[in-house]
Amino acid sequence: MSEPSAAASPRAKPNRTESDRDLPPGAAGGTYTLLVDLPASATVSVGALGDQRFPAGAYAYTGSALGSGGFSRVRRHRRTARGDHDVRHWHVDYLLGETNARIDRVVHAPGVDAECAVADRLPAGPIDGFGASDCGCSSHLSAAVSLEDLIDRVARAYDAEGATARTGDPGPTG
Repeated sequence: MSEPSAAASPRAKPNRTESDRDLPPGAAGGTYTLLVDLPASATVSVGALGDQRFPAGAYAYTGSALGSGGFSRVRRHRRTARGDHDVRHWHVDYLLGETNARIDRVVHAPGVDAECAVADRLPAGPIDGFGASDCGCSSHLSAAVSLEDLIDRVARAYDAEGATARTGDPGPTG
């Protein structure tokens, strides 16, 4: 079954194009952090976590893409943020499905399993258990007032883990 095009989706976000040039090709995987801009506060139903309030600001969601699909998970997150993919599987899908949420960039470390370590080094997130239902972490979602501050903190978290992180700026990508 094919996914609906952005034009056919009632939740489509205008002027968004996908750019995955910043991700390794094929099944390569590792750890990634999505830097998400939410310009307006929103209350979002987050699966089993229920309705959650997300204040306007910047968010960093850290996950792993170590399975057979590798970084295709990040590509899927981008489709969700654009409104092209309506299935909600992971907690972050609910945030990305919010109309105003936009992926600003992706930081990724191919071949590195540092999801929990990176998430633990970032500022506390607003929602306990977010993205952490399969580990002992308090949350894999971090928040800050500005994207610039969060970008710097994410870079330092990867550096502290000895991970060579790459930052991809997907431009107008959702």
